[in-house]
Amino acid sequence: MSLRPGERVMPPGAKHGTEPAVPSEGLQVRALQAVGRQVFGFRLAMIVLAAPAALLNAAPGLGARLVGAAVVVTFMVSYVLFRDWARFGPLLLRHPSLLAADTLFGSLLLVSAGPGTTLAYVSVCTPLLAGLLYGWRGAACFASLQSLILLLVHATLDAGRHTGLAETLLLPGLCVVTGAMGSTLRNLMLRLGTATHALSAVRARLAAAEAVQTERARLAREMHDSLAKTLHGVALASDALAATASTATPDPARLRQEAELVARSARRAAAESRELLTDLREEAPHGPLWPRLNLQAADFTTRTGLPVTCLRTGTAPLPPLPPATTRALLAITAEALDNAHRHAHATRVAVTAGVEAGHLHLSVHDDGKGLPAGITLQTLRAAGHFGLLGMAERAASAGARIRMDRGDHTSGTEIGVELPLPA
Repeated sequence: MSLRPGERVMPPGAKHGTEPAVPSEGLQVRALQAVGRQVFGFRLAMIVLAAPAALLNAAPGLGARLVGAAVVVTFMVSYVLFRDWARFGPLLLRHPSLLAADTLFGSLLLVSAGPGTTLAYVSVCTPLLAGLLYGWRGAACFASLQSLILLLVHATLDAGRHTGLAETLLLPGLCVVTGAMGSTLRNLMLRLGTATHALSAVRARLAAAEAVQTERARLAREMHDSLAKTLHGVALASDALAATASTATPDPARLRQEAELVARSARRAAAESRELLTDLREEAPHGPLWPRLNLQAADFTTRTGLPVTCLRTGTAPLPPLPPATTRALLAITAEALDNAHRHAHATRVAVTAGVEAGHLHLSVHDDGKGLPAGITLQTLRAAGHFGLLGMAERAASAGARIRMDRGDHTSGTEIGVELPLPA
């Protein structure tokens, strides 16, 4: 049988558009396991206490053997279910006749020991178990059966004592109460299990949606910081080439120079596309941060002509960072350098990095015209300017704080990143 994408398998007898009315058997067993084991543990203790009285009251010969067999069978069944409820609980859940047979063995002990012994109070466990396992119908059935057995025992064994009506109806009434308690507890536990399952499903969907949104934001940052800028450079170089070629007497040397610039930019765009696709498939390891910062600054100066100096602050060496953190810091630095060149019209840029008080401090300062007054990330997002927004998102993903202002300088813009380091 084949399924279309998104199609669900409906349980037998269920209608489309409706959910199953009761949880699965596995959920029932898990929800009732702890309570069922406690009930059987109580039964074990009461059987041990009541077995000597039952054997003493039994008739010699065949009667004693029957009572002894009932003690052994009842004790072993209770012990097996107490120890391996997860294994034998589903069997008892599917076959109520097993609980009925257990009730008959317990009745034999009750007749032998008498209604005044501790074994009489074990009889209330049967309706409780029936309510837990089979719901209100099972509780009503077994509470009626157990109450009838108790009334018959009182009628036959205590006929000469003339016990009061209240004392006679005490244990049958407890059977009805415990049966109702078991049914109510079952419904509460199953509702709790269903609610927990639904909550887990909602959390899983939210986590999947958040992961998709995070990956989309990361892909947008990667394309903005690399491929989009390079393609923009290709477009500018192509426009310059077209303008030079359209002159009356084009200069061959200039045409060749601009054509080479277009070719280099196109090759760079292809390389960045490959790097982006590789990064989407697996996180490529990066080297130490400081050498890569120097290499990045030197490459930026070569491409743009804007002088960039790299300075170390403090005496502590820069610690090794995770690849994702190194990549985020390098991307923030690249975006800050590009903004200084394209928007701030700066004449020089200083990149500083150092460790102080358990934090890595990275700063990119330019002497340009600075940021416009009143600018916020919301206004940048609305206006379609994603450079500063991408820097803030990258800093947040790395667990760092970022600030965008003048800092301690009288002019320009400083992009400062503060990253807590592990102890």
